Amino acid sequence: MGKSDKAVLDLLLDRYGRTFAGEAGIKLSDQPKPLYQLLVLATLLSARISARIAIAAAGELFAAGYATPRAMREASWQDRVDALGRGHYRRYDERTATMLGNGAELLIDRWKGDLRRLRDEAGGDAGRIRDLLTEFPGIGPTGADIFLREVQGVWPQVAPHLDQRVLAGAGRLGLPRQERSLAGLAHSNDELARLSAALVRVSSDAKAAKEIKAAATR
Repeated sequence: MGKSDKAVLDLLLDRYGRTFAGEAGIKLSDQPKPLYQLLVLATLLSARISARIAIAAAGELFAAGYATPRAMREASWQDRVDALGRGHYRRYDERTATMLGNGAELLIDRWKGDLRRLRDEAGGDAGRIRDLLTEFPGIGPTGADIFLREVQGVWPQVAPHLDQRVLAGAGRLGLPRQERSLAGLAHSNDELARLSAALVRVSSDAKAAKEIKAAATR
């Protein structure tokens, strides 16, 4: 890693290197509950709504006790709508409440409520995991990418997972736009997940990218 890349990387991680799961209060580990919480967050982030609102809505769902697939399934549709509303997730609240209930039921029925079983069914292959994730209501290719780039910190089988938004952010900063080269800048899978989240934020914020580049050259 060159000095300029290191300076950019250090600033990027310092300013924007918090995962979306971390921002939502999810203590991510390879356990059923936090993995399910990440799936819920990926569902909410998939809609055309700000990440801030999606994260707030996830927090309201979890605070209401809907942090496991069984609790989500057993909650009434109206309870889920109300929790989403408290997070200001209003344009998509009714549809999303239905999707979350149906998704919880699918996870319980097919994988006994444990996303590690989905991973194992896919043989740890990231492409196959991505395909299986899109079977959940509300999780399309975008949502699957969100889940994978966050979960790579605890699922080494899928790392590196750097989608086009991550690579676009790297391009804004003059970092490598090839997956392997970019992944090589991170010292661990946990740091890779943080780097991915930071680059996603920068990919849609030209001002932030410009400020980091300027600060790195001082």
